[in-house]
Amino acid sequence: MKTYLLLALLLVTFTCFAQDAEKKLKDLKIELLKPTPPIGTYVKAVRVGNLIFLSGHGPSKPDGSMMTGKIGKDATLEQGYMAARQTAISILSTLKAEIGDLNKVKRIVKVTGMVNCTEDFVDQPKVMNGFSDLMVSLYVGKGLHARTSIGVNALPGNMMVEVEMIVEVTEE
Repeated sequence: MKTYLLLALLLVTFTCFAQDAEKKLKDLKIELLKPTPPIGTYVKAVRVGNLIFLSGHGPSKPDGSMMTGKIGKDATLEQGYMAARQTAISILSTLKAEIGDLNKVKRIVKVTGMVNCTEDFVDQPKVMNGFSDLMVSLYVGKGLHARTSIGVNALPGNMMVEVEMIVEVTEE
């Protein structure tokens, strides 16, 4: 019981001291990307009420290329972590284009991460921490989210990671 009370107190404390996400990006020297167009018949973001559903994004680099490879064969866990972090930058770029200001985020609700990996690779959650760590760094308590991390045998264009996200935003 003491552990739950301590966690609740920490969450409340983190939420109260949440930073300005746009300023934090600058402090971390992270530049958002120009969102890329969808590669199929879909849109990259759909708003329903105050929820934004973001389609699967991959680890787009500033030059438009993707971080590619199968983790456990072509790439290491550490490279997968960095690919998930880069995917966070990509998805934040689309989110900003959709809502105009990343400070409108009330909560990162749900993240689903797919990791392109070998059959015997079992550290998908560690790879996805690259994504989650950046969200928590930007939004502190509001960045903590429910998450699913799964391994898959292939992703479009052989990208290392694909992530979709649901975000709660302020009313317009």
